[in-house]
Amino acid sequence: MVQDDISAFWALSAEAVMEELATGAAGLSESEAGERLRRYGSNIPRRRKQPKDLVLLLSQFRSPIIMLLVFAALLSLYLHQNLEACLVLAIVFASGLLGFWQERTAAGTIARLLAMVQVRATVVRAGSEKEIPVESVVPGDIVILRAGDIIPGDCRILESRDLFVNEAALTGETYPVEKTTEILPEDTPMAERRNSLFMGTNVVSGTATAIVVHTGKETEFGRISHHLELGRPETDFERGLRGFGYFLMELTLLLMVAIFAINVYLERPVLESFLFSLALAVGLTPQLLPAIVSVNLAHGAREMAALRVIVKRLASIENFGSMNVLCCDKTGTLTEGAAKMHAALDVDGRENQNVFLLAYLNAFYETGFTNPIDQAILSYRQPDISGFKKLDEVPYDFVRKRLSILVSREGEKLMITKGALRSVLDICSSAQTSDGTVEIDSVKENIQKMFSDFSSRGYRVLGLACRKISGESVTKDDESDMTFLGFLIFFDPPKEGIARTVANLAGLGVNLKMITGDSKLVAATVGEQVGLRKSIVLTGSDLRKISDEALQRLVRDVDIFAEVEPNQKERVILALRRNGDVVGYMGDGINDVSALHASDISISVENAVDVAKDAADIVLLEKDLNVLIRGVVAGRKTFANTMKYVFMATSANFGNMFSMALLSLFLPFLPMLPVQVLLTNLLTDLPEMAIASDSVDPEYLVRPRRWSIRLIRNFMAVFGLLSSLFDYLTFGALLFLLHATTAQFRTGWFMESVISASMVVLVIRTRRPFFRSVPSRYLVASTLGVGAATFLLPYTPLGRLFIFTPLPLSFLAVTIVIVAIYVLTAEMAKSLFYKSLFYRRSAVTA
Repeated sequence: MVQDDISAFWALSAEAVMEELATGAAGLSESEAGERLRRYGSNIPRRRKQPKDLVLLLSQFRSPIIMLLVFAALLSLYLHQNLEACLVLAIVFASGLLGFWQERTAAGTIARLLAMVQVRATVVRAGSEKEIPVESVVPGDIVILRAGDIIPGDCRILESRDLFVNEAALTGETYPVEKTTEILPEDTPMAERRNSLFMGTNVVSGTATAIVVHTGKETEFGRISHHLELGRPETDFERGLRGFGYFLMELTLLLMVAIFAINVYLERPVLESFLFSLALAVGLTPQLLPAIVSVNLAHGAREMAALRVIVKRLASIENFGSMNVLCCDKTGTLTEGAAKMHAALDVDGRENQNVFLLAYLNAFYETGFTNPIDQAILSYRQPDISGFKKLDEVPYDFVRKRLSILVSREGEKLMITKGALRSVLDICSSAQTSDGTVEIDSVKENIQKMFSDFSSRGYRVLGLACRKISGESVTKDDESDMTFLGFLIFFDPPKEGIARTVANLAGLGVNLKMITGDSKLVAATVGEQVGLRKSIVLTGSDLRKISDEALQRLVRDVDIFAEVEPNQKERVILALRRNGDVVGYMGDGINDVSALHASDISISVENAVDVAKDAADIVLLEKDLNVLIRGVVAGRKTFANTMKYVFMATSANFGNMFSMALLSLFLPFLPMLPVQVLLTNLLTDLPEMAIASDSVDPEYLVRPRRWSIRLIRNFMAVFGLLSSLFDYLTFGALLFLLHATTAQFRTGWFMESVISASMVVLVIRTRRPFFRSVPSRYLVASTLGVGAATFLLPYTPLGRLFIFTPLPLSFLAVTIVIVAIYVLTAEMAKSLFYKSLFYRRSAVTA
């Protein structure tokens, strides 16, 4: 039996499908499930394989420049230049091993973190319900589905109750589709298979039991994703990294071709000139940048996990730090989230036991997703409902904003509807008062006045209505000509200290915006309590009236959006993004999914519905904005340390390579041998590997930061030229003061180049004076270790392999003086650079 054996399972009875899949109501045994998992593989439509160690190692050498370097070294071997060729290959391999070790460690860290927030499915195994990772679901599993669950495979429904499923991801159908168990014709198109459930969709309301028929690549979603490269768009950080890569590639190719051509023109050996130009290109390229980025992100992810923030998508850490607008719901984020019932009132505003009884029946028999409103009603009081029986239900949806339950007692059938007050009033033609039933228009003004009064005090107000029904079932069409009964009043106080938290976010340059389905008055009251601007409140009806262009102009000046529908949340976020903001959205419900997908950085919580948690880049283990603030700071630290490496590597490497390129035009010999150039580049990279653990100055964290290629270019030009200036000072000292031989010249410059590049890391890593910013102990240790190794190398047998020669003490003294002057000059240049118009013009957001 293979998955393809049941191609048209919607045309079979539930019993036939179970028989074909050799399972039953008690589900599979653990041993059988394990065997099927081995047979069919993990339940992942488009499997993102963790690269094997060998593949990861080989990927470190995929750079075209590195491949050319390896080719040239092999050519040297063929021409019997064995020692230099072997040394080149050894250094290239050592650099690759370093990158491999760092990326492998990072990948292991992320795999462990992702396991903490796996999406899970409820299955029946050996007669008992059990939660397992979605990846472990196999054909023949019996799954239990509730509102908010992701469908874990292509399934045939066995039983369902008021089941509505969002299939927009597959069919494009905007509204949830009602599902049934009836057998359908074999030629039924996918969009009309009402007895089937498909991977990639999610339950909006109701419950179901279903049998999994296809998993992984055999599902409809799997077949589509096999042919289409599905994925989220690039993050702001990824775009910046790509732009930086193009910039370096252009500069590197230009330099490499020019140096090779000049050396050939000067009639130097072609192979040696080719190796030299390639070594210069490698020297300019920060080839450890992918490893550095991976290490920084993994280190950031570990730090954030310690703060109870789990990163699902590594690149989102940088966006987290760049975020300058955060949109969130009101309930549970700004408020306690544990709604409590205050009162059940009739139309005249008096406590009414019958109003509460009918509200209790509506909440008790509701079978959709669990929500705090129904929980508040059920915990308020427990009336006697023994005489009532549920007949049918019209589940809540986010367009109607109503929920209807049909109950019967002693032959009388009554439909009870509760929901947003305006939505309930829209379907009422009369109202029940103490004087009897009256026309709704005669009391509507008083109803609105009571609603405004309670809402202005921060209460949430729902409406309740009823209607007698003759049949045994109801639909949305029956929600008409109803009688308004009264109000259900709830309160959900703001979280303690939330105003301070909102102020702290603002202090970090993050503007908080509330997007809620609650009424305008409630939203405005809560917004004022937590410190949001309430001069303008946009409602869902306002959003329907204004164009996208007008919304784009308005959205920056509005902090509160009320009475909004799910698709309008997405529209607000897209308007903010068009303004150039980096937008985060925090949500945990089914109605938040479109907004999560639309945002730059999607944030959910560990107890969110599966479909929201699956859509999120970041998952908070606590629904607390203070946790999120700590995560934002950690993200900014990660971004800061990544940019430190970019600044250090590009400025130091550019300076050294520019010096070498220019000097090679005037010297009768190459200023450094290719193998010495590569060794210089490897040693200068070693301290920078410790950047991930470096401390970050507090002032760098107070506002969002973004990539600026112009800033990198300007920084590289200023500090690269400064590095070159001291290189030429070294050249002059070696040639005219110390009268160095060729070997002494190469050794002396190697020592000055590596030590100065290592020491200047301590200057460039901070905008403060370097002695007022404490680096991490790992950075200090690696810097000192590289410096000591560089001084000692020429005096060891290994130094002779690299064609270095021991230097007299006078050479060492001159080197130390030049490095000291360079560090002090770099400190002064740094201070002037960050104060200059040259910097401000290039770093508006950097």
